[in-house]
Amino acid sequence: MSSHRKLQYSLAINEALHQMMEKDESVFVIGQGVKSPWYVGNTAHNLLERFGEMRILDTPISENAITGAAVGAAIAGMKPVVVHPRMDFMFFALDPIINEAANWHYMNGGKSSVSVVFWGIINRRGEQAAQHSQAIHGIFAHIPGLRVVMPATAYDAKGLMIAAILDPNPVVFVDERMLYGQVESVPEEIYTVEIGKGCIRREGKDITVIAVSYMVHEAMKAAESLAKEGVGVEVVDLRTVKPLDREMILASVQKTGRLVIADVGWKSFGVSAEVAALVSDEAFDTLKAPIQRVALPDCPAPASKTLEDAYYRTAEDIVDAARKLMDYRRTDS
Repeated sequence: MSSHRKLQYSLAINEALHQMMEKDESVFVIGQGVKSPWYVGNTAHNLLERFGEMRILDTPISENAITGAAVGAAIAGMKPVVVHPRMDFMFFALDPIINEAANWHYMNGGKSSVSVVFWGIINRRGEQAAQHSQAIHGIFAHIPGLRVVMPATAYDAKGLMIAAILDPNPVVFVDERMLYGQVESVPEEIYTVEIGKGCIRREGKDITVIAVSYMVHEAMKAAESLAKEGVGVEVVDLRTVKPLDREMILASVQKTGRLVIADVGWKSFGVSAEVAALVSDEAFDTLKAPIQRVALPDCPAPASKTLEDAYYRTAEDIVDAARKLMDYRRTDS
């Protein structure tokens, strides 16, 4: 029988790394600040002490070089996990990620692959400002050859990190510091959460809310609030944004007929736009009201807390969007 215990989100990632490095000597961690809790929190707790500097590589500041070295190691048969403690600076590493890792399997006719995890951390809030708090998962989801996962719970954080390490091709693992204190019951043994499969966090009959990462928790708060008004909200946690769980998305929307999409990134050209396009293409006739999207405005993140409060989306924004859907009356000609 599986043994469970309560574990923080950050420690769930840490346990995944510990267990996979114990199991497979080809797994190693490379990146800035992997031995500094200020950079990566408890996610790297005791890794250096257990595995040493040959497998926990705390590097100089050069995202392109760090990532390029990891891609080369993966081509040679290793399984690197590349830490980017500020996801924004993954822009410096787009060449090895997109031009090399994402294309390698295809350009070699499927004869070889690049088993590497690109682990990017979003620094939501905390007055991190425009260059230190960007959620750029939509950019990676746009690229063929990359898989993009975004856990919202401690259970999924461990399971998806292990699945990403085991995957023969490159996976972008995206998490948020806002989730690090979240606690959940997590199995002690090694397990995986299937990449490409979403999860229904709450069932409902009136509105579907499809959420990503931290916004799953805001969606759950919104569902509780709307339940007091007699509105049944179904909360779908995508867990993976590339590939999308098309079947789960469409089944939920076909049941409720109303859709709110809540993303941690910008509204334009992002995950919310892709989900909206999917539903419009394949379930348009089932919609009882126009799709609503709750995402960041098209401007850089501000530095002051007061402006952050206006910039970042919350459960209240989801509630407002849901009320618009419930109030909508179709006027067919």
